[in-house]
Amino acid sequence: QVQLVESGGGLVQAGGSLRLSCVASGSSSSINAIDSMRWYRQAPGKQRDLVAQITSGGSTNYADSVKGRFTISRDNAKKTVYLQMNSLKPEDTAVYYCNVQGAGYYIGRTYYPDFGAWGQGTQVTVSS
Repeated sequence: QVQLVESGGGLVQAGGSLRLSCVASGSSSSINAIDSMRWYRQAPGKQRDLVAQITSGGSTNYADSVKGRFTISRDNAKKTVYLQMNSLKPEDTAVYYCNVQGAGYYIGRTYYPDFGAWGQGTQVTVSS
């Protein structure tokens, strides 16, 4: 239904900045059904944790560890969600994944239920 492609990861020194992007593609119905857009991250040997979320109405929330440093935003016309990461720390090193959650929708008489999708991930490495 929805495919996600992330970009923008890389190697940066502590205190630096990166901006991640995630572009969604798919049918117009599935794209229009997207509600929440999220960024998760997973460090080696650790679970995947929610970093930031933005709803279709623009409400945002952040993990405590990134509040004041990271900003999530979305451009619905470009079908893109961004994560601006400032004041990066070595502990921010992880693979960052984009995730979307969408509501059920109809195409004609066919109902497509609530859905979720993941991107392939982009590596962010912060050196000390």
